[in-house]
Amino acid sequence: MNEMSDLQDRLDVSVAKNRLNNWVAISLSLISVFMAITKVKDDNIVQAMLQSKSDAVDTWNEYQSKKIKHHLAELGLNQVKALQVLAQGSVSTELSLQERNYQQDIARYHAEEDALSMKAKGFEKQYDDLNFRDDQFDLSDATFSITLAMLAITALTGKRKLLVLAWLFAGFGLLMGIAGLMGLSLHPAALVKLLS
Repeated sequence: MNEMSDLQDRLDVSVAKNRLNNWVAISLSLISVFMAITKVKDDNIVQAMLQSKSDAVDTWNEYQSKKIKHHLAELGLNQVKALQVLAQGSVSTELSLQERNYQQDIARYHAEEDALSMKAKGFEKQYDDLNFRDDQFDLSDATFSITLAMLAITALTGKRKLLVLAWLFAGFGLLMGIAGLMGLSLHPAALVKLLS
């Protein structure tokens, strides 16, 4: 009788362990699929971030170039004004023409600088917006990595409480991944700042 009871106990433990391992396997499969989907989206966002940063740098360089040309035109205008004081006759007419050209250049550069500044700031905002979503995917990835480790330990130890804790971590990872995929404004700034 005692042997029969021991055999039944071992069978019950084996069934419970198999059930737990089935839950671990299902969890691992679902998490892996979701991680693959969010990884693709995250990589696309990172590429867009790189392009946006590159566009911002290029635009700020163009802005600096216009500022230098603007400054040179102002210097030329000041020289023309100084020479007009000394010049007379046909030289004065030529200087007036140069003065008008410098004033037009200055006005054009000023307008172009404003447009370039707005464009560069737009690229910087786009980068920040993309970085916000990238943070969401990073948190999702990190949380799922912890979850996978916990599930592996659960399979080895057979502890159900560890499975539940792993599912809690997975829930947060899922939440952050969905927020990233859907562009939701969910962003635990304190956690992101801590990990930055």
